[in-house]
Parts: sequence; C-alpha cells; structure tokens
Amino acid sequence: MTTRRIFTAALAAVALGAWPALAAAQTTSVVGLWNAIDDHTGKPRAVVQVFDKGGLLYGRVERLLDPADAGRHCNNCSGDRSGQPVLGLEVLRGMSPDDGEWGGGTILDPSTGKVYRCHMRLSDGGRILHVRGFIGISLIGRSQTWERIAGSPA
Repeated sequence: MTTRRIFTAALAAVALGAWPALAAAQTTSVVGLWNAIDDHTGKPRAVVQVFDKGGLLYGRVERLLDPADAGRHCNNCSGDRSGQPVLGLEVLRGMSPDDGEWGGGTILDPSTGKVYRCHMRLSDGGRILHVRGFIGISLIGRSQTWERIAGSPA
C-alpha cells in the first residue's frame, strides 16, 4: 500500500470515527425554538427562541399560544422589562455552559414579574429541555419542561 493510500485510509477512519461525536454535539445545543409547557396545565403556553449572544444563552418569547395572552404586558416586571409586551420579551438571560448543563443565568416569570436563578439541562436526545427557576438553592423553585419544535436546530 502506498503512503498516499495509507494517509487517505487513516483520514477516512478519523472522519468516520468523529461522525458520531459530531452528531451527538448537534443534539447538545439548547439554541433553537422551544414550546414552553405550563407546569400547572401541562399545555404549551409560548414559543421561546433560545439564542447565543456573546457566548451566553438568552431566550425571547416569539409567540404566545393562548389567545387570552395576546397583548399582555409585563406590568409587574422591573428594570428594562417593566411594562414591556410579553411577546418579544427576553425571559432567559446570561445562561452559561456548566458541565453539560447550563446555569448562572436568570429566568423571568412574566405572569408575576419575578426573576429567578436558573438551571437547564437537555434530555431525550436534545428534544426536551428541563428548566428550573429557583431562589437561593435549587430545592426551592419551580420546574418546567420545554419541548423542541420540530425542524428547530438541535
């Protein structure tokens, strides 16, 4: 076997060996569109776009799924979100990777205007996002399950 063939075979082996890792990496991204499931009703309440900004993750309400929520404003919010429409509102801020999960940021509950520390993790091959907002320690808080919208980047 010539040196060129050996090199080509080795390169192909490396590429094929890396393929599963690349596929797995694609399912570990939180970036994309998510149905935010209401933890009280179990029904989708909003579509949230999670995006990267400067190496941190943020999330914005892209669509409200309950017609009763149309035109709602975050009247109980403070700071730059005070009185802002819920549609387009940034509800996740400053989430950073933390050993295969995300933390260090905050999540806003537009219904109450309260901001909580936040922790997120993926499951089910990147199709489910477990979002936990909490005060102080993670034991004192509330969890939601978000479902990735089909066709959204994984």
